Amino acid sequence: MALDGAFLYTIKTELMPLIGARVEKIHQPSREEIIISLRTKQGGKKLFISANAGSARVHMTEKAVDNPQTPPMFCMLLRKHLGSGKLIDVRQDGLERILFLDFECVNELGDVVTVTLACEIMGRCSNLIIIGNDGHVIDSIKRVGEDMSRERMVLPGMKYTMPPRDDRLSFLTATPQEITDRLRAVGGTELSKALIRVFEGISPVLAREWSFFAGRGAHLESDTIDGDQLDRLLFAIKRTKEQLLENDCCFSVVMDKEGMLKDFSFIRLSQFGTLMYTKELTGASELLDYFYYERDRAARTKQRANDLFKLLVNLTERTSRRIGNQREELSACAEKDRYKLCGDIISANMYRINKGDSTAVLENFYDENCPTVEIALDVRKTPSQNAQHYYSEYKKCVTAETMLAQQIEKGEEELQYLDSVFDALTRASSENDISQLRLELSEQGYIRSGGSKNKPPKALPPIEYRSSDGFSIYVGRNNYQNDRLSLKMAEKTDMWLHTQTITGSHVIIAANGAEIPDRTIEEAAIIAAVNSRGRGSNLVPVDYCLARYVKKPSGAKPGKVIFSNYQTAFVKPDTELEERLRVK
Repeated sequence: MALDGAFLYTIKTELMPLIGARVEKIHQPSREEIIISLRTKQGGKKLFISANAGSARVHMTEKAVDNPQTPPMFCMLLRKHLGSGKLIDVRQDGLERILFLDFECVNELGDVVTVTLACEIMGRCSNLIIIGNDGHVIDSIKRVGEDMSRERMVLPGMKYTMPPRDDRLSFLTATPQEITDRLRAVGGTELSKALIRVFEGISPVLAREWSFFAGRGAHLESDTIDGDQLDRLLFAIKRTKEQLLENDCCFSVVMDKEGMLKDFSFIRLSQFGTLMYTKELTGASELLDYFYYERDRAARTKQRANDLFKLLVNLTERTSRRIGNQREELSACAEKDRYKLCGDIISANMYRINKGDSTAVLENFYDENCPTVEIALDVRKTPSQNAQHYYSEYKKCVTAETMLAQQIEKGEEELQYLDSVFDALTRASSENDISQLRLELSEQGYIRSGGSKNKPPKALPPIEYRSSDGFSIYVGRNNYQNDRLSLKMAEKTDMWLHTQTITGSHVIIAANGAEIPDRTIEEAAIIAAVNSRGRGSNLVPVDYCLARYVKKPSGAKPGKVIFSNYQTAFVKPDTELEERLRVK
């Protein structure tokens, strides 16, 4: 996990100015999360502590969180022991993943006592423990009994003990010789893994970064590292130590080209090269606040959109099957000319056919060679009725051919529409975006409205960007907004862009009476490519024309337009550029 002991050291450094602050409020928004509001001379601060296995952390936060109407028992216990207490110290034992918060409080007898919160940030073993003045556990947010761990139990009344600790070095105090000797003693293994075994409080991402710097990107083994590589490794460790001790860290978040958050660190990361993008923030708390909030928000958004994803997948599969069946029926209509031929031949040779005949071998007078053809007959029908039967089948095929062609065309338009909604759903960044898509599908008849009396969600404005030349660029969030943006909001002299044959958002460059430079058009084309299904491609064609040439076909689905007088630009999607130009 990236929130290692070294990163926790930066959190401790940020929390030190809070010493002297008094506890104002305590809330427990969820089963394993605590928020302590502190009153300082500079104003109110909120301390967030989580013991969740997947997101254990402690840091200051500015996010607003909904709290339950009735506080849980652990929250009430914290209020009892920490109410109006004063933070007097923030401690960390070496680079252990435990942060101790000491509070000076007044107990029930009026005596001044020290109550400690032990914030143990250790993955699935994470916990928040209240320790009394005598060193005994008052309670913990997660009780650990004998059935869960025989090595270390955490129960009320028991003496607080530190978790089992391996004999590892702290890179803040270890000498170069100690580091070298420990690495040699590890034996042959990958250098990054050896570093984790040698040092306490470092995460795999930090170990890989040191190894990457030492080997200049090459794979290194701990027992084969040469003198130059060892010197580079020791230099990287020394530089990280200085950054921590001098509070000169570079807090950065790593994300992939799809914008998914992957990792974070308190140093600049070079190991990912061009495969990942980096976003820098000003502090450790701000980084954790941003990283976990965005990650959890994305997870919540995905969870709330799951039913729409399933609906769209089912609708797409059903529509595809229907189109496939219609194509098979259409191919069967190719026999229509033979039906007419058989009807004509029977009509011309009725005198040669008797009722009760099962077949008739007659000349095909449409062919100059007059070859004979065998025609199947219904023994129950007269020759005239057999001819009428073939004419009837011919008419059915002609009618079916016309109808099926129309139905297939309509089905393909429906598939394209569903694909556009699916693409918009994959890019939905908030619950409002999902609600708008849900409303759109409801109005199109794909979802039952359910007779809800609640007001429909207020539509968010189009996504706004600012080009390097100062032009405003607008992007539709869904098909309804695409229509409004392209057909109502855009002026005739504005520039309209859309990915060619690829579902995506409509993009408008607001000209405001000026001539739009090529650089702005290129940037808008890149934005259009990123906000489309082709955002993962190497090269995406984007059509662009003046908004006056964009029209809506009568009866077309939302987001469907036709356009003329266009040109095509081929661009490479660049999420970093798109993020930089976006107006926050």
